[in-house]
Amino acid sequence: MPTTLASPSSISAQPTLRLAFALSMGAAVSLGITRFAYALLLPPMRADLGWSYALAGGMNTANAVGYLVGALVTPALMRRFGATRLLVFGAVLASVFMAGSGFVTDASALLLQRLLAGIASAWVFVAGGLLAARLSDAGSARGGLLLGIYYGGTGFGILLSALLVPQVLRAASGVPHGWAWAWWALAVASAAATCLLAWAGRAMPEQPAASVAPAAASGSAPPVALHRFGWALAGYALFGMGYIGYMTFVIALLREQGASAGFVTLFYALLGIACVASSRLWAGLLDRYRGGQPQALLNGLLGVATLLPVLSSSAPIALISGVLFGGVFLSVVASTTALVRHNLPPSRWAQGISAFTIIFALGQIVGPTVTGWISDGSGGLARGLVASATALWLGAVLASRQHSLQRETS
Repeated sequence: MPTTLASPSSISAQPTLRLAFALSMGAAVSLGITRFAYALLLPPMRADLGWSYALAGGMNTANAVGYLVGALVTPALMRRFGATRLLVFGAVLASVFMAGSGFVTDASALLLQRLLAGIASAWVFVAGGLLAARLSDAGSARGGLLLGIYYGGTGFGILLSALLVPQVLRAASGVPHGWAWAWWALAVASAAATCLLAWAGRAMPEQPAASVAPAAASGSAPPVALHRFGWALAGYALFGMGYIGYMTFVIALLREQGASAGFVTLFYALLGIACVASSRLWAGLLDRYRGGQPQALLNGLLGVATLLPVLSSSAPIALISGVLFGGVFLSVVASTTALVRHNLPPSRWAQGISAFTIIFALGQIVGPTVTGWISDGSGGLARGLVASATALWLGAVLASRQHSLQRETS
């Protein structure tokens, strides 16, 4: 039987900030650990297994393909099992598949593990995003902050990865395929975060949908064609292409430029901290604008952050790049959920969030492999990141053309 969350009045009685932080472990697992920790593992895995940059990028492409498959089936799974059950089940599977990556060295087997982890992480991310949207609606006075906290949870995963992975790699430096131990450590961390998600699920009980009739089904709200989000969707696809190039290869670029292991840890930790802080930084922007303005501004800033380490190999510039990127990129994701929340009735939120998630996944499928292919050429990783910055700026231009649907109908 389809299920939905309890009424806003019951949710508002809960400590919403605590729930938002607990739900943010969904973003920590699905993006911060399952996907972005790979950037720290790419250099040792590439050196150990003799990969090209195209194949190294293909690992994140496989993850994005799985993410797309997962996003496509998520609405049906949420109708069947409910958002909370899917959130927790997906987090458990993501932990299992990450652990599996430590048991194989064959490229095909690793690609399969990344694919399966991508499917599970999409279930986590979309279901968690829907719950965060409902929570933010219940506490509408600070809705942008609550959404930002959820997506900023990715920063917790990045920060944990930055502190955990280099230490494990150092401890396993004399062990064949020592990077496998990092995958196992990340799986344990993901399992711990899943426990917090299970608590959040209990704190946000579900009830039969019959008690909360969908507006679309009752005829009280006319359907809204999702193609009317076309400019925002197009800009978001280019965001997916551009940002994942940076998150996949920036550590490899820093290593090529002579960065030490300690500096890489500092860089990635600051990027993660900036992700967490971004929930407060951009909350007002997400609450104020109902069109594509937030996405356009944030995409433009990301393009600048992506280009900085290409223009200069100095440590301060690299740190500025990481802090700026971390302080912005998850708010682009939050901006699309805010756009859906501002312009669609609650009964259509799951559909709207899934549409943006699917287009996001399509961009991520293209981004890592294309960036890796470009990086295998004469320009190296620097040229690949220039292409990523270009995609982000083009995405900003497209998103700027997205108007509020309420303005169009007024």
